[in-house]
Amino acid sequence: MFNEKPIVSKWVADMYGQKVTETNDVDFLLSVIGNEPKRILEVCCGSGRILVPLAKAGHIVFGLDVDENMLAKISEKAGDLDNIQWQAADAVYDEWGKGFDIVVLAGNILYNIISDMDYAKAQELLIQKAASALVPGGYVFIEYQPGGHRIMQSAPSYENDRKWVVWEGTDRDGNFGRMILLGDRYDANTGIGSFTRRFELTLKNGEAITQDIPCQKHFAPLERLHEWLQKAGFIIEQQYSDTEKNAVNDESRGVIIYARKS
Repeated sequence: MFNEKPIVSKWVADMYGQKVTETNDVDFLLSVIGNEPKRILEVCCGSGRILVPLAKAGHIVFGLDVDENMLAKISEKAGDLDNIQWQAADAVYDEWGKGFDIVVLAGNILYNIISDMDYAKAQELLIQKAASALVPGGYVFIEYQPGGHRIMQSAPSYENDRKWVVWEGTDRDGNFGRMILLGDRYDANTGIGSFTRRFELTLKNGEAITQDIPCQKHFAPLERLHEWLQKAGFIIEQQYSDTEKNAVNDESRGVIIYARKS
């Protein structure tokens, strides 16, 4: 997920399964798309946390993700379902396919992009590729919650030397580790936030591994996201600040959008 060493990547995949267990976003998505079976593409589907429930609800689902350690988790969740497929693919550079009723861009993937492309260009490209993958009248579902940064207006520039342990735990192979975020920089002029993601593992055999990965994210304001959607031919039909369907306002720290391809 973060260009880690292979053993670190395996640990991350296990930790994701252990630590990211919420279902309210999945339940909300299911309520939005309805009960009628649809052909759905989830981009950056990870280990199938969203993809598998969509299949279990009767939809025909396809998932793409660049992380094969995450994708390897799907089969044990999917069991004998025959309406689910997934494959390894780079969301930015690889083809997504066509003819889908819904494209799901959940899990904040618009600011979790890993690519050598300019960040804002990559974000806009994902919107454009969603439009190309959809049938006329199809929908894109976007969940975009950039942490503590407001999406309605730029936050002030700042620097923070905090150290934050995000995950800590033992994987299936008995390797114990921690994922730590170090430092926090934000430039309001560029919308770029930067930090270091550190992985500290103690393997079952006692070997210690540390890997630091510099990270950047582009926090596009809601206004710009609207521009990208309009340019790609989408009409926003539903927009909320959360899964409780609260309205978006100046204090909102996230947005959920359901937009139709015109």
